[in-house]
Amino acid sequence: MEKQAGEVRRVAGALPLRPQDETECRRCCVHCDKVVYPAACLERSCPFVYAYEEWGRTYVGCMTKVYDVEIDLAILTETQGRRGGFGAVRATSQPLPMCRAEVVRCYDSRTEELGCPNPEFGELARGRPPFRVVARDGAA
Repeated sequence: MEKQAGEVRRVAGALPLRPQDETECRRCCVHCDKVVYPAACLERSCPFVYAYEEWGRTYVGCMTKVYDVEIDLAILTETQGRRGGFGAVRATSQPLPMCRAEVVRCYDSRTEELGCPNPEFGELARGRPPFRVVARDGAA
């Protein structure tokens, strides 16, 4: 019994308090990352997109650093016309509710028998929590 309690403490200590706020998970052999689609930022007129010109090219990025790269706008728009589009970039901070984001899994064949040890990681911001707390005062 002592050994089991130690194992529970070890696992509980390894899991974060808010796993859905992380951008990567390496708690099992399947590696998961949150990614965002920068082309969707432009399509949705995200207020956090910035642009600047340098060397005769226009580059765009995210002011909140959801993704930490600056992308050549001409290349982004050119590849959007192709099958598959520009694609996703790795999120470096929690995606915002207006972001087109998803969780990608690498090494899916390494999935453990018991499933994902960190299922909350896959929760993405949707603008409101997935549940609602209602207080009742007892007088009905």
